[in-house]
Amino acid sequence: MATYKRRGYKSKTNKQEQANQNQDSTTAEVFSSLDETASKTEQWVAKYQKYILASIVGVAVSTICFLGYSQYVLQPKEIEAANELYYPQQYFELALQDGTAKDSLLTLALYGGEGKYGFIDIIEEYSGTKAANMAEYGAGMASLNLKDYQNAISYLDGFSSDDAILGALAKGGVGDAFSQLDQYEDALEYYIAAFDHSDNSFTTPKFLYKAAVLAIELGQKSKAKSYIEEIKSNYPDSAEGQYAEALAAMLGA
Repeated sequence: MATYKRRGYKSKTNKQEQANQNQDSTTAEVFSSLDETASKTEQWVAKYQKYILASIVGVAVSTICFLGYSQYVLQPKEIEAANELYYPQQYFELALQDGTAKDSLLTLALYGGEGKYGFIDIIEEYSGTKAANMAEYGAGMASLNLKDYQNAISYLDGFSSDDAILGALAKGGVGDAFSQLDQYEDALEYYIAAFDHSDNSFTTPKFLYKAAVLAIELGQKSKAKSYIEEIKSNYPDSAEGQYAEALAAMLGA
């Protein structure tokens, strides 16, 4: 796991700032669109959380039906953990739908309420279960939304999934957290891991785009160019494909 220490950022001279004023303005606009894209990711996750949760819990329940310890200890634990996961999941979904009470609902999702477990309780009480793994994801995304970036990194990095969408979103979430901590090299590393995780029209162009923006900011122009070209060639109809030409122009400038 990458370290969480903040890294310094080299300041530019006044002369450089004046010479690159237009480019800096374009960079700011692209980073603004980067934030908007992250927001859309949150909305998508909220929309499909029930499907994601149901599919993973279904796998958890169906794959542990064997004799001995698994039948009498592990299987009941999995089912109990899956039932407990329902409550913080509901708080999480409500938080992404209700902006006025978002922070309060995310806190309930993390720590529980009304006698019910939160994501963190499930991680601690049901360690080793599929539900606890899903709770790592939920706790990481809740922490990311609460701007608790170091805990977001910790929880999302502890989550494991081969799912094409969910696995990529978790890695990309770590990248977003590192980016907010100004640890751009670490953020870029996780964005690369996110688009390498699977090839699909939703997450792949999204994280290629974020990787390209950071690569430009870090002066890694050859990397940025390759990411931009991949978006233009393979995902021209994606939302990120609409920004590819602007990124290419900024790279040329």
